Amino acid sequence: MKLNEIRDNPGARLKSKRLGRGIGSGKGKTSGKGVKGQKAREGVSLNGFEGGQLPIYRRLPKRGFNNINRKVFAPLNLDALSAAIEAGKLNAAEAITEAKLAEAGVVRLNKADGVRLLARGAISQAVTLEVSGASAAAVAAVEQAGGKVTTLGGKVEEASA
Repeated sequence: MKLNEIRDNPGARLKSKRLGRGIGSGKGKTSGKGVKGQKAREGVSLNGFEGGQLPIYRRLPKRGFNNINRKVFAPLNLDALSAAIEAGKLNAAEAITEAKLAEAGVVRLNKADGVRLLARGAISQAVTLEVSGASAAAVAAVEQAGGKVTTLGGKVEEASA
């Protein structure tokens, strides 16, 4: 079998109904579109129109608030950090910055405003971190291992109870 010998199965493709070819065809004159009006014309877009009653998107209340100045942080958990150090992607002896974390592929900074250190997992090595934000539990875990966390924002978020 060759590519030029391939054919559809019989009946796989229906011939399209030819519109506007006389009254005997069954689709003559108005071509099945009824008569006049917007819907008989080409390029009709009546999405969401409900015949004059108030559409559902206007009947339902608006909810919530989207802060356009919101900061989005890439999360960095302690287990991912220790795994990257053990794999040799990061050097624990040097200060670990956000740029080094992104270069090592531990976090993605393309759409984030910075890195936020979170406390999932554990860390055994003493590391010096420079990140945008950190949870209080994560800072305590790093300091317990003999390391230090510097937040670029200048504050550490308190653990919420």
